[in-house]
Amino acid sequence: MRPPILLYDGLCGLCHRLVQFILHRDRAAIFRFATLQSPLAARILTSHGANPTDLDTVYVVLNHDPGKDSQPAESLLARSDAVLFVLLQLGGIWRPFALVSRFIPRPLRDLAYRVIARTRYRIFGRYNTCPLPIESTRARFLDL
Repeated sequence: MRPPILLYDGLCGLCHRLVQFILHRDRAAIFRFATLQSPLAARILTSHGANPTDLDTVYVVLNHDPGKDSQPAESLLARSDAVLFVLLQLGGIWRPFALVSRFIPRPLRDLAYRVIARTRYRIFGRYNTCPLPIESTRARFLDL
């Protein structure tokens, strides 16, 4: 299986904190990252019929093969499904939390996600430019 790719809003303070959260807990270094503002994200989202200009959603891309134009095995998780996938992969205390949260119906989880997404800039701030990762994790960012 290819490493999952997290597509996130590169200007969002909350999204930046999410990426830092993952980097600190992803001991196996399985996750790769790309901003929603990148050409890579636009190609992936367009191929799945998702709006590449919608910055209110975090995505996890599964089975992306960068060497191929056609991606028949690729799949896309959005909003709360993406967050729960990340937590499951991180393991530890996050795994049981994610497993229990899966029992909450997706429409309710996604409603909570959308409320947070609508207020994230006011609460967590917004960057003028995407913060650069530190040297030790830079190789995990696909759009640099």
